[in-house]
Amino acid sequence: MTVAPPERSAATPARGRLSLFSWLMLALGTFGFAAFWVLLSLAFDRQYHWMAVIGALDIAWMLRLAGWRPGPRRALAALVATVLIVVTANWGIAAGQIGVLMGLDPVASAAKLGPNFFWNLFQLANSGLELVWLAIALAVAALASR
Repeated sequence: MTVAPPERSAATPARGRLSLFSWLMLALGTFGFAAFWVLLSLAFDRQYHWMAVIGALDIAWMLRLAGWRPGPRRALAALVATVLIVVTANWGIAAGQIGVLMGLDPVASAAKLGPNFFWNLFQLANSGLELVWLAIALAVAALASR
């Protein structure tokens, strides 16, 4: 007796394909966590580099919730999302701190902050232990999302 494979509905994506919902969950997790990190850092006037590790765990959880299949593709997505969290959060923190001095809100300041100035501020704010936290975050993202 043979069993027919279950029929696929329009709501079920093809095997190995990601739906729009999966990509939206990844974007929401990435930029939502970066916004949370920026708000926390600006509220207490500290960088809180350990938040990168929490962000990596959050991304791994979001990828699982969104239905990303285990494997190297999910690990790569987690790595890229973690890097985006770190860059976006550091950009927002730098823009918020500089914007206060110039009388701008963080969003207006972020629009005026150029990549060269951001890179200089990133290098000044991240050294030694801070870079260790960022490296740990990348390792956690790869391991937790596999």
